[in-house]
Amino acid sequence: MTLTWEELGWQRLAAGVGRCRLPVWDCTAGLVAGEGAVLVIDAGSSLAEGARLRAQAQRLAGHRVTHLALTHPHFDHVFGAAAFAGAEVFGAVGVDAVFTRVRDREELRADAVRNGLDEGAAREAVDALVPPRHPVSGEWTLDLGGGRQVLLANVGPGHTAHDLAVLVPGAPEVVFCGDLVEESGDPQAGPDAVPARWPAALDRLLALGGEKALYVPGHGAVVDAAFVRAQRDALAARFGVSGD
Repeated sequence: MTLTWEELGWQRLAAGVGRCRLPVWDCTAGLVAGEGAVLVIDAGSSLAEGARLRAQAQRLAGHRVTHLALTHPHFDHVFGAAAFAGAEVFGAVGVDAVFTRVRDREELRADAVRNGLDEGAAREAVDALVPPRHPVSGEWTLDLGGGRQVLLANVGPGHTAHDLAVLVPGAPEVVFCGDLVEESGDPQAGPDAVPARWPAALDRLLALGGEKALYVPGHGAVVDAAFVRAQRDALAARFGVSGD
């Protein structure tokens, strides 16, 4: 039986493009389907969640997941990555170091446990983490076939030192923002945030998507350019960053 996007708990944003809000941490995962190739954006908070996400994506797209883009190295976005065996994995330059340095891996595990993830699941996910094969330093265009191209853009630092956005051209254009944009609460600035650069990262998102794009936050409902601009101004005021 063929189920619709909505029946599987996904929001369809454009032809072959959708997102879902994962339980517990309300983390967004995205899907872009081409002709024989499928990109998933972010991998969930555990290997089990990653496996469920991959199965749903493949059911919706009718093809195996061939590409995975990680928007930033926080546990709720990356701990399911190892469930996407065989996929080409992309991340902003520097994510590879986060995944390999012992102190960073331990902090990922500890942060997950502090936020309520089971210790065993956190350890299993950290042990399975491998660096993305494809580090993105500027922009990288993926050809998913059937005329579908996707732009990966290293727009950070901001929320972290390694923020990657995904632009899906079309009508409308869709921009997956990671946690550079949050709708369901105030943007979270942890110890790895770069507050002085965050407003500029949002300026880059707006330049990528334009006024009519749909902006998909890392947490919360889909927003428009006006919301992103207002959040950019609020962050500039919060961190004392010039509006220039």
